[in-house]
Formats: sequence, structure tokens, C-alpha cells
Amino acid sequence: MSQIDTPLEQESAIYKTLLESTKAIPWRIHWDSLSFSYIGPQIEALLGWEPASWVSVQDWADRIHPDDREWAVNFCVAQSKAGVDHEADYRALCKDGSYVWIRDVVHVVRREDGSVDSLVGFMFDISERKRTEQRLIELQRELEALSFKDGLTGIANRRRFDAVFEEDWVDARRSGKPLSLLVIDIDFFKQYNDHYGHVQGDYCLKMVAKVLEKAVRRSHDFLARFGGEEFVLVLPETDADSARQVAERCQELLVQEWIPHERSMTGKALTVSIGVGTVVPMYGDERQSFLELVDRRLYQAKLRGRNCIACAD
Repeated sequence: MSQIDTPLEQESAIYKTLLESTKAIPWRIHWDSLSFSYIGPQIEALLGWEPASWVSVQDWADRIHPDDREWAVNFCVAQSKAGVDHEADYRALCKDGSYVWIRDVVHVVRREDGSVDSLVGFMFDISERKRTEQRLIELQRELEALSFKDGLTGIANRRRFDAVFEEDWVDARRSGKPLSLLVIDIDFFKQYNDHYGHVQGDYCLKMVAKVLEKAVRRSHDFLARFGGEEFVLVLPETDADSARQVAERCQELLVQEWIPHERSMTGKALTVSIGVGTVVPMYGDERQSFLELVDRRLYQAKLRGRNCIACAD
């Protein structure tokens, strides 16, 4: 005659069935022996490892991604020793060599004297959540990049210029090295738009941006559209003579490109006027004042008949 299960055994069987029917993977570890007394059969479906292969915490540690292992093990052991419930996200090794993102939720079971008796917890597959989080991070980076990019020309915009100019200003003041700035304006651009139309005018701005990009030869030189038909070049660690050479190169490259401009008063091709300034910032100097100085030099270049470079008052 078979033995009849007690109410406690029946209740335990019900709980076991419920636990093993969920996607969460239950487990239990004896603290003194650091060995698994139980792990749900769902672990095999998720990672491919048979439940019987989870013998000690070393098996758990060995199945953590090498890049996550040290901090995950150290964190979980420290929290467990302190008797603190905790959670840890890490990549778990599958039997086929791939990895799955796991969230391990751990509860510390204590004896009456306060010592740690065991650890019980659940493993959750959070791979999809991690993929979503990564995609959101990538989208955020893309949006941030777009917020710093001029929508028409594809180069940096005024907002990005303000940030870079501030950084380079601080660096120049700290290092004592010269910082140069070019403000570039397309000559008679209103007449260009009136004659060729705004669609062609937009194309012209794109062409000028590409030409000016060619003039930038160092990775830390910075080009941006300042607004309208104006562009700016920030040249860290660049003295006045070198800055003028860059300005001349901008004009030479435009001559080579030869963008027709029938309504220009400087010739039959598009030209630019350029204001140039160089400074070694001192404490108390303001970058806005320096920018205004270079902008005044651009105005002087226009007064001189355009298609020229103004480097001094």
C-alpha cells in the first residue's frame, strides 16, 4: 500500500510545480558548503547546462562572462557575507558558447543566531531588455550627434561650435599655447540666392562646406557652420602666421572649385571674406570678446572690397 503524502509534502509539491513552471529559474545554495542544493530545470532550456552540473558556486562563477566575472563574484560574495539581499546583472555562458544576460536576485537566509544559512534566489533572462537598453543608448547617441550637426551641410552647427570653442579656450589658457579662429563669410550670397534660387543656394552652402573641410588638415581643427552663409574654423595650437596660411588655403581651394557666381562683384566665381584672430588666453580674458574681435576683422575684409583676409585691426 502506497504511503499517502502529508499536507506539508503536498504543499511543497505544489510550490515546486509552480516554481518550475515559471520563466524565472529558482535556486538554493548552502552557505557552509557553497554548493547548490537545488536549481530549477528551466536552467537547461535557457543555458543548456543540465541541473546536475550545477554543483558548487565555482560552477556558477566559471559560467559568467570573463569581463563580468570578477566584479559579479566579488559583489555577490561581499553582499552575501554581510547578509544583504542583492541583485546582479551579468552575462552567463551557454553550453554552446554563446552568452545570455541574466539578472540574479538573491535573498540571504539567516539562522536564529544571525549567521548565514543559505542563499535563495531567482535567475531571470533579461537579454531582450538589455538589447532594448543598448538600442536606446545608441538612439540617444544618434540624437545627440544630430543635435550638434548642421542639417543642411552635415558639418557641426553653432551649438557644437560653442561647446568646442569653450573647451579649446580653456585648454589654450591652461597650456599657454596660441588659439586661432577664422570667421568666413560667402561674398554676395544674397545676390547668389536671388539669381540662382534658394535650392541652388543650399547646394552652394554644401559645396563651400566640403571645400572648407579640405582645408582642415589636423584632427583637432574644427569647422562649423556659424549661421546663414558664415562658417568658423577653430585652430588650437596655431600661431598667427599658420592661421593666415589656413585662410589662404581656404581661398585657394575655392578658386580651384570655381563655383560660378554671375552676380558677384569680385569676379565670375564664388569668393569668401575671412577674419582671422590669434590669442593666448589669460585668466580674465573672455572668449566672446575674442570672437567679436575676429568678427570685426571679417567686417573689415568686407569693407576692403571682399575676397580678402583681415588679420589685424
